[in-house]
Order: sequence, then C-alpha cells, then structure tokens
Amino acid sequence: MRIIQTNDCIEEGAHWLGAREPRFAMAYEMSRPLKLRRYPDGFDRLFSSIVSQQVSTAAAESIWNRLVANGLTTPEAVLAADEDTLRAQGLSRQKVRYTKALAAEGIDYDALRTLPTEEVIQKLIHVPGIGRWTAEMYAMFALGHADVFAPADLALQEGVRLLWDLPDRPKERALKEMAEAWSPWRAVAARILWGYYHVVKSREGVR
Repeated sequence: MRIIQTNDCIEEGAHWLGAREPRFAMAYEMSRPLKLRRYPDGFDRLFSSIVSQQVSTAAAESIWNRLVANGLTTPEAVLAADEDTLRAQGLSRQKVRYTKALAAEGIDYDALRTLPTEEVIQKLIHVPGIGRWTAEMYAMFALGHADVFAPADLALQEGVRLLWDLPDRPKERALKEMAEAWSPWRAVAARILWGYYHVVKSREGVR
C-alpha cells in the first residue's frame, strides 16, 4: 500500500498519471505545485470534520478554536461534557450526538494506519455522522493513502467535466469506474483535478 508522505510522492504520482493520460500532464502543469495536504490523524481530525459539516469555513474555524481553548477536543473530554457545554461552543444538537458517538466508538486510530483503504472506510462510516466522503478524505489526507478517490465529490466531478470537455458532470458511479484506470495513484489524480478545477474556476468561472 503506497503512502503519500512528501511532495516527491506527489511528483511521482503526477508523472505516472501524465504518462498514461496526457490530460493529467496538462492539468498538472497548469496547477502545480500541488499541496501535499497531509494532516495528523486521530480523533480530533474526524471531530473537526464533523464540526465543518454544513457551515462556512470561517464558522467551523471559530467553533473549533473555542473547542480547543476549552480543552474539548479529546474523546475523554467530549464524553465528560454535557450537551449544554458542547452546544455553547457552537455545535448543533445533531453534531453533539455525532461527536459523542465518535468519542464512544473507541476507534484504534493507530491500527487504522495499517489497514487497507476500504477497511478504513468501513470502520469509519459505522459511526453516525461519518459518511463515505469524510472517510475517504481521512484516508487520503490523514493516513496518506495514495490509491483512494472520492467520486461523489462535486469538485472532482466538475474537474473531470472540464478536463475531458464533457457536456455534463459524470455521476458518482461513472467517475468511480473512470478512476479505476488511475490506480495506484488515485489520490494524486484527485489532487490534480482539484487543482485544475480551481485554476479554471479562477480564470473563467464554472457553472
């Protein structure tokens, strides 16, 4: 199992993809340097993902900063806190429920580092509030898995539409099948597509 650890890994994957699909080579040249986007793994990474759901980036950052300041970012602290305390930090009642479920799950985060991608995803989506997209992002950026993709991601769908000049965004199943050809570097393909999408969006706008 390949693990993305440095920018050299991104470079290796990008060249592999570009050699097999010229569109990736073009998109990579337009969007480089790509961000490594490796983050520490563990409970607080998933907790912050729950915090970010359905709120703006600024709002999520503000809530997270309050949680950190009040020492409420560990499973033990979350389980010990009552609902009113957590809601006072800015969490909705539903997010309090999700967070307490995650804290109570007792996930062995160290063990996740050695599991195949699909096993990681299945363990995480068992927790209320953790959907497949969140689990894929965790595998990609917290664990560094090189061969994980998120076909339901709208920006990836739009990136493919733009790069392949398609009339419509590919649906999740179609994009998943399309991405099989990009293994074992699907996480680098995702980074290139995100980068290309943002470059084109800033230059021309996208619908």
